[in-house]
Amino acid sequence: MEDSVILAGDVGASKTVLGLFSANDGRPELISQKTFRSAAHSGLAPIVREFLPQSSRVKVACFGVAGPVIDGVGEVTNLSWTVQARALSSDLQIEKVALINDLVATGYGVASLREEDLLVLNPGHPAAHANAAIIAAGTGLGECTLYRDGRGYVPLPSEAGHADYAPHDEITLDLTRYLRQKTGSACVEQVVSGPGLVNIYLFLRSRGDTAETTDLSHNEDPAAAIANAALENRSQLCARALDVFVSAYGAEAGNLALRSVAVGGVYLAGGIAPKIRTRLQKDGFMQAFVNKEKQSGLLSQIPVYVILNENLPLLGAARYLIQ
Repeated sequence: MEDSVILAGDVGASKTVLGLFSANDGRPELISQKTFRSAAHSGLAPIVREFLPQSSRVKVACFGVAGPVIDGVGEVTNLSWTVQARALSSDLQIEKVALINDLVATGYGVASLREEDLLVLNPGHPAAHANAAIIAAGTGLGECTLYRDGRGYVPLPSEAGHADYAPHDEITLDLTRYLRQKTGSACVEQVVSGPGLVNIYLFLRSRGDTAETTDLSHNEDPAAAIANAALENRSQLCARALDVFVSAYGAEAGNLALRSVAVGGVYLAGGIAPKIRTRLQKDGFMQAFVNKEKQSGLLSQIPVYVILNENLPLLGAARYLIQ
């Protein structure tokens, strides 16, 4: 791509992050960025208009969308937005608009990660020229295989967060029954996500195993309140909920590693992992990750990282345009 300014976006149910990048010498360099609360806007186009300066002459844009993207149309899961590439191109007078899944955008950004962008949960023994994978818990749950094609990683989108949840111990068996009675189904995202942590907390509270004094009724972000109370040792019930969450996260990350044979590494992205990094570094996550009977030896050799760079989806969307 010739030297130009490009627009990249990370479009999620909770927030939308937009950034302007220069594309000099084939590498994206951030010029400016801004974060918007998604629910405060009627769609993506008004956010872009608010972000772009009047003098901007952006010709190309790429948006990573938290949901399925098919034929240039993205449905933002957990938010009533439909994003259409052609409509955006016309409305915003941008010559080329590309839409990709947000985990695919993250996948394109992996090549840009530096050592300081990663927290090692398991050093493992990474296999050269092998597949890797990304799992990202936030408002929802995203999963992506990074297929190694001989030149680099090719991110493969999925909607695996909406697949059936697989309980891995007695407590999660009971949790699955609770979710099915409550909603009629139990998908992975109902457990491994911010709302999933709230579901776990409510399930444990319904059992009455531990007395609870934490008031979440007036909290705008109950998942964050639960996690903070657990990390600060202010609530036994919140601590128990976070332990169940971490174990479920590890189990699903191990499932993804097996499905994609991700012996090149598994990356934890999304907004939750960096915030609970101290709990992820304890034994519960990796114990659940490797607990797969015949393949525990294989899984123990897989490197596992927490991505600390929150701008990776944005950078990946810019890299997608350049590539």
